Amino acid sequence: MSSTDKALAFRIYMILAALFICSLVVSNLIFQKFFTWDFFGLYTFEISVGILPYPITFLITDLISEMYGKKMANQVVTVGIFASVFSLLIINVAQGVTATPWSPIGDELFDVVFGATVLAVLASMMAYLFAQYIDIQIYHFWKKITKGKHLWLRNNFSTFLSQFVDTFTVLLLLCLFGKIEWGLFYGLLISGYLFKVLVAIFDTPLMYLGVGLFRKKFKLKGYEELDLS
Repeated sequence: MSSTDKALAFRIYMILAALFICSLVVSNLIFQKFFTWDFFGLYTFEISVGILPYPITFLITDLISEMYGKKMANQVVTVGIFASVFSLLIINVAQGVTATPWSPIGDELFDVVFGATVLAVLASMMAYLFAQYIDIQIYHFWKKITKGKHLWLRNNFSTFLSQFVDTFTVLLLLCLFGKIEWGLFYGLLISGYLFKVLVAIFDTPLMYLGVGLFRKKFKLKGYEELDLS
């Protein structure tokens, strides 16, 4: 691979990493708002808006796993952890200072919006660690078994299991901390997981498109990966 192509591949990797980190941090900040979604009259979802950007993180890690390898995917996951911790520190500092009398957002409102963020980030990080590393491991397991074929298989199978681990762990911790009532646990688990499964199925064409563009641009054969070293 030429130095020009290698530089381009690195820039794309950085863009994917930035989208991954942004999606992860935002999902932790907005999770307290819940909404319902009627899926063509078949099922009514009750889910947190924090779920909306979260499936993007799994699509990105699968794409990075496919094109850049397990090591680069794990690096993005690790960076995401540091980004979450850093955002938590910033929020804590912001909560520690007193708002002025004329501030559009006072201390009470700020605490209502961000007060549970500490628990959300901690719960999300625990689930995130389990789910993302599981996703990457399963993805490469199926990639090895299928010898680079059947992209839909490893993309969906890795995401299905890891998304269940993520959804279950987050809700379990939030219920244990008293942020969500136990009576809502199973309903939110089913809604959250089914929503993520639907997104995983619908994003499969995007995965094929992304991989196809990568292979065409960088002239990769089989399940050859990009080497940025």
